[in-house]
Amino acid sequence: MQDKQSINIKDLSPQEIEDFVLDNNLKPFRARQISKWLYKKGVDCFEEMSDLSKEFRDLLEFSFSIGSSLELDQEQVSEDGTKKYLFKLSDGNQIESVLIPEKSRNTLCISSQVGCALGCTFCMTGTVGKIRNLRPSEILDQYILVNEYNGNSITNIVFMGMGEPLDNLENLVKVINVLTDPNYIGLSPKRITVSTSGLVPQIKKLGEQVSVNLAISLNAPTDELRNEIMPINKRYPIKKLLEASVNFPVPNRKYLMFEYVLLKDINDSDSDAHTLARLLRGIKCKINIIPFNEAHPLPYKSPTWDRVLQFQTILVSYNINVRIRKSRGSDILGACGQLAAKYPSIRVKETQVPI
Repeated sequence: MQDKQSINIKDLSPQEIEDFVLDNNLKPFRARQISKWLYKKGVDCFEEMSDLSKEFRDLLEFSFSIGSSLELDQEQVSEDGTKKYLFKLSDGNQIESVLIPEKSRNTLCISSQVGCALGCTFCMTGTVGKIRNLRPSEILDQYILVNEYNGNSITNIVFMGMGEPLDNLENLVKVINVLTDPNYIGLSPKRITVSTSGLVPQIKKLGEQVSVNLAISLNAPTDELRNEIMPINKRYPIKKLLEASVNFPVPNRKYLMFEYVLLKDINDSDSDAHTLARLLRGIKCKINIIPFNEAHPLPYKSPTWDRVLQFQTILVSYNINVRIRKSRGSDILGACGQLAAKYPSIRVKETQVPI
């Protein structure tokens, strides 16, 4: 068993909090009272939970720690209004979160790991390697703190920050359950998107356990090319990835999403567009085209805008729903693929593709 001081109560799922209450011969509604204080009122002291008995508050104090698992190290604001937050963890490691404001929504891009094991060649986080998984409290506190900093205005969450979310599946599911439980944070599952580079077995498990939107980071129309830029494809090639993806239970009226980072002279030709369109023919999906966000020392360049538009035009000619994702926060290295571009406190480790 973990030492008490290492068990942050926000590491517990709603079911685990209820189990703790029942195991101590208390009524189930006590779990809802705890959740209200934690996630609606944001207390950082058990003593403040005034509708709980002194005896129960003492038990909580004895059993768990409370408070934020993160310390804000730096906030940067882009010219386009995007905000990037650098958080320090208790072990000295650091993670980044990005808030993307828009007229109709405020989307928070959340990290799920320190570093990443998958080693996608166009992603800065992949150059770090995987240091460790984030605990549920460390994932949740990104939302809690950034939401507080911005007047409780976050409407949407995307797990597209540092790390491969499905390589931290158990903790990810706990977090999603807290985010979507109406007695906890209470966000609609339709407002939460999980992105994956293609961990096929975990895609199935995610769909069995929670309801969220799924975004597949595809980035190549053939196994030969995808093997070069995304090593995970050697373990789970495109055919297996698509089979798992089309069977994922997407929320009502939502589409399976494919993300395609355009790399100049690598995967952006007319032929690549035609091959991609034929590959996805018959799948109810949307494609997000993402012009590569350059970051030293990654070797790739962003294609010209004309090339991006031509790639989109070809896909549209196949009646595929396509949009070009506008780069946000690139001037502060907060855009897609740029997180961890400035990371002095993390040593570079050899990447390992998880099973």
